[in-house]
Formats: sequence, structure tokens, C-alpha cells
Amino acid sequence: MGDQIQFIVEKLNQEPFRKNYNLISFDSLESLQLLQLLSDVLGEIDPKHAVDIREELPEQTAKRMLNLLGILKYKPPGTVSDLSAFRQGLVTGSKTVIHPVLHWLLQRTSELRTRAYLARFLVKLEVPAEFLQDDTVADFNKQYEELMEAFKNLHKEHEQLKISGLSTAEIRRDISAMEEEKDQLAKRVERLKKRVETVQNHQRMLEIARQLRLEKEREESLAQQKQEQKSQLFHAEQRLQRAQVQLKEMQHVVADSKPESLMKKLEEEINFNSYLVNEKIPREMESKKTSVYFLQKVVAEPAMTQADLTALESEIEEVNAQINQLIEKRIITYEPADSKFSMYRQQASIISRKKEAKAEELQAAKEEMSSLERQVEQKNSQAHELGGSEVLTEDEFKQYVSKLRSKNTFYKKKRQEIAEITAECGILQRTEELLRQRHEAAQQQLQAIEEKKGISGYSYTQEELERVSAVKSEMDEVKGQTLDNMSEMVKKLNAMVAEKKASLAPVIKELRQLRQNCQELTQECDEKKIQYDSCAAGLETNRSALEQEVKGLLEECAQEESNYHYINCMKRSLEIQLQRAKEEMKAYVSPDPQERRRTLREQYTWIILEQENLGKKLREKQKVVRESHGPNMKQMKMWQDFEKLMECKRECFLKQQNQAAIGQIIQEGGKDRLVL
Repeated sequence: MGDQIQFIVEKLNQEPFRKNYNLISFDSLESLQLLQLLSDVLGEIDPKHAVDIREELPEQTAKRMLNLLGILKYKPPGTVSDLSAFRQGLVTGSKTVIHPVLHWLLQRTSELRTRAYLARFLVKLEVPAEFLQDDTVADFNKQYEELMEAFKNLHKEHEQLKISGLSTAEIRRDISAMEEEKDQLAKRVERLKKRVETVQNHQRMLEIARQLRLEKEREESLAQQKQEQKSQLFHAEQRLQRAQVQLKEMQHVVADSKPESLMKKLEEEINFNSYLVNEKIPREMESKKTSVYFLQKVVAEPAMTQADLTALESEIEEVNAQINQLIEKRIITYEPADSKFSMYRQQASIISRKKEAKAEELQAAKEEMSSLERQVEQKNSQAHELGGSEVLTEDEFKQYVSKLRSKNTFYKKKRQEIAEITAECGILQRTEELLRQRHEAAQQQLQAIEEKKGISGYSYTQEELERVSAVKSEMDEVKGQTLDNMSEMVKKLNAMVAEKKASLAPVIKELRQLRQNCQELTQECDEKKIQYDSCAAGLETNRSALEQEVKGLLEECAQEESNYHYINCMKRSLEIQLQRAKEEMKAYVSPDPQERRRTLREQYTWIILEQENLGKKLREKQKVVRESHGPNMKQMKMWQDFEKLMECKRECFLKQQNQAAIGQIIQEGGKDRLVL
């Protein structure tokens, strides 16, 4: 407790409170002053609570503080019975209640300030359900929830930006660096403009370069559009394939089914869908809504600590124990008259569970079938991309078999035609061989005749001369055309070279001069850069050394200042204690009895005597209770036995009355029979 009070005093003496308390002055505060101090601390956490408690009623003060402590998730120590004592102590300003609250608040002021700030926007207003039936109220409530979600997202982004470590100094440095880079680029552009202005037709060249850039951008955009259209075409083909598959399936179903079976399937599907729409989906939606509502409620509340979680777990265990007790009581007080209804309820619950299980199985089978269909479509698309064919259905396979049969007959017919053509080709080859033999025989006869006449080789030489003369005439024509073309081309090239030399002569002169200037400027720039780098490195080392020295001096100054304040506070507290001891000694030595009674020694002596007297009275009372415990227990047991005896007598009396009434009824029935 002393450590707790010392921590509270230290925190209250710091910023932003600056109360200048010590342990004695803080302990001597009255209840109203303690309540005002608690209100000041709460006002530092939430500015709305910075009020003077003298201007409001005590009930209003307690209600205001309890509301804020509830928002801040303060858990008072103790059980439920202690909560009423906590509220009463908060109203009266009890030290045993306010000191733990102050200790808890001052331990986590920054965290609680954030929690109070968020609570102003995230504590949801509960609107009654009957008011939400109005469309206007429902719209406003929806807008309110959307704004709350937007605030959550913005606050998360704000916290992430805080954590990311981006400071204004870094941003300013980046901005200044970018401005310097911008200036350098502007100067470079100006230099390039001056260089380009000396070139002939620079405006036209700039326009051509601009048009080239625009055309490249247009080409990129067209390529992107082409890619997008290709993807759209691919998706459209996939949709077409899916539609064709569905159409074939529907045709197959229609071809193989009757109207009665179709109607039966439709009725089953309608019943299943109506069950999903009317029973299953509303239940699932209701459960999802409740879970979403609880999750939103949990998200809207501030972050919970480990102590909050343990408290919630203990509450859950208590509630579960109460539920188990109630179930046991219900089982004990179970009436057999409801057994038939319970049997029917059990049967109905079993049937409903089976129905839900079958519906879930059917839903899972449908989902599995749809996933398998998607896999088949993916496999078909992959086969289509690889150049393969699609998987055929039964009808398509039958059509494919019929096509193969027709192609087989066509193949046999063509094969027969090829055999006939092959036989005819053999006959023609034999004819060619015979004609070649005849030609060779005629050539031999001609050579023999030429040898007889003395002009052997005349026919061969004549043929060769005719062939060579034809080739020579063709080559002469080609050479003449080639020479003409080459002469014209040489003339054109000479003219173009002369023209280019004339146009480039001044440009080459300027280029030589500009190259020389560029080399000089580059050399000068390198020298300046080396000087700048060396100077910057020296300045950076000096700056870092000075920063380290300043940082060390500032830390030393802060340490010395904190030591000074600590020593000053200790000195002040020791002076106050010394003054209090002197006053106590003076009052104790004083001959005046009234003055002596004011001393702490006399007060504590008086309190000790009162406590000893109270202890004696309590021990005497305990002794009396122990002595009378045995007789009292016997008397209580006798009363219980007497109560059981009287209850037994009452039951016997009631049974006797019932038997007498039954006997009287039997006698009256016998008399009536005798009369008849």
C-alpha cells in the first residue's frame, strides 16, 4: 500500500498535474478533495470530465465516473457483493476505493487516453428494433455504422503511419533533394536546348522525335489492347465451350427422358431450393448476423489485457456452472406427463437433423459436381491450348465412329484407284524404255552413216552450238541491263555523298568545337566533384562528432537536473517530517493535556485501547456462541423431527379422509342397486 501511494504521489507531482504532494499531505486529503483529484485525472484522460465536482450532485459525479471507468475497462477487485461497496465508496470518496483507481489510471495514462478517444466514436448506440422498422431511421443507422467502419480504417492507417517512422524532417529532406534534382534537370534541359538550336532544322527534328514518341506510345497502347482483346477472346471461347457443353447435356437429358421424369426432377429441385430458401439459409443468415454482431461489438471495444481475459474466463465458468445446475434441477423436476410430447419432440428433432444432414450432403455433392465440371473445362482448355481435341461425349463418339466408317470406305476406293494408276504407270515406264531403246538404235545408225560419209559428230556439234548461242544471247541481254543500272546507281550515290558532305561540313566544325568544350567542362566538373566530396565528408564527420557530443551533454544535463529535483524533493519531505517530529515532541512535552491529546502517540494509544476492548468483547461473544452451539443444534434437530412428524400426520389424515369418502360413495352405489 505504501508503494502504491508513493507511486501516485510521484505521478501527481509530474506533468501535467504538478500537485506538489508528499506522502503525509496526500494521505491527509479529505473525501471531497480525493474525488476532485480523481475527476482531474479522469479529465486529463478525457477532457469532457474536467469539471468541478462542487457544481454537480454526488450522484451525477459517481455516475459520470462509473461510466468512464466502465469504458476504460476498469475491473474493481472483489466479487459482486464488493461492487456495491465500490460504488458506495466512490460516492463517499473512500480512500480504499479511490487509491487503487488512481494507481490504475496513472499506470497507463497514454493508453487510456487513446481508449477514451476511440470510445467517443466506437461505442455503438443501441437503437430499439421497433425504431429500426422506420426506413429513415434504418438508413441513418446504416450510415452511422458505415462511418464507424471508415473511422476504424482511418485510425488503423494513422497508427500504421505513426509506426512506420516517417518524420517531417525526413520528408522535408526528401522534398529539398527532389527540388535540387528538379533544378539540375531544368538546367540540363536548357543546355540541351541551346545545343540543339545551333543545329539546322532542329524544329523539324524535334517534331519528328515527338511524333516518334507518340507513335511508340500508341504502339504500346495498341499492343496492350491487343493483349486484352486476346484474353477477352479466350474467355469468350471458354464461355462458348461451357455453353456448348451445357447445351449438349440438356439435349442429352431431353432426348433420354420423359415428361413425367422431368417434372419429377423439377419438383425435387423446387422442394430442395424451397427448403434452402425458407429454412436453412435464414437460419444460417441469422447465425451469421449474430456472430457478426458479436464480432463488431468485440471490435468496437478497446483492446483487452490479460487480466480482462482471465476475468471473462472466470465469468464464463460461473455462468456454465449455473447452467449445469439449472439443467440438473430441470431433470429432477421432470414430469412424466410430458413424456409423450418429449418423445415426439425428440423424433421431430432427429428428423430435422437428418434433413439438414441430407441437405448438406446434397449441397456438398452439387459443389463437388460443379468443381469437377470446372476441372473438366480447365482440362479441355489446356488440351485446346496444346493443340489437342476435346473429350467427346457419347453422341459425339457415335458420330465420330460413323465418320470413320465413311472415311474407311472412301480410303478403300482411293486405294483401288491408286493400284490402277500404279499398274498404268508400270505400262508407261515399259513403253518409255522401248522408245529409249529405239532412239539409241536410231542414234547408232546415224553415227554409222556419218562415219561412212566422213562427218562423224556433226549432229552433236550442231546441237551444242545452238544451245551455246542461245545461252550467250541471254547473258548479253542481262549484262547490258545490269551495266545500265549500275551506272545510274553510281551517279545517284555520288550526288548524294556530295550533298551530304556539303550539308555536314559546318555541323562537323561545330561538333569538333563542342567536343573540345565538353572535355574541358567534364574535367572541371570532375575536379569540383572531388573537392565537394572531400569537403562534404569532412563536414559530415565534424557534424556527427558534434551531434554525439551535444547528445551526451544533453543526457548529462537531464540526469543532473533529475538528480537535483529528486534531492530537492527528498530534502523538502525530510524538512516536513522533521517539522512534524518537532511539533509532535513539543506537544508531547507540553504540560497542557489538551495539547497532549493532539499528538499522534496519544491518538494511536487510544485507538489501540479501543481495538483491545473490541477484541475482548468479540472473544466473550465467541465463547458464548461456542457454549450454546451444541444445545442449539439439538433444538434445531428436534424441530426438524417435529416438522417431519406433523407432515406425516397430515398425510395420514388426508389418506383417511379419501378412504372415508370412497367408502361412502360405494355404500350409496349399493343402496341405489337395491332400490332398482
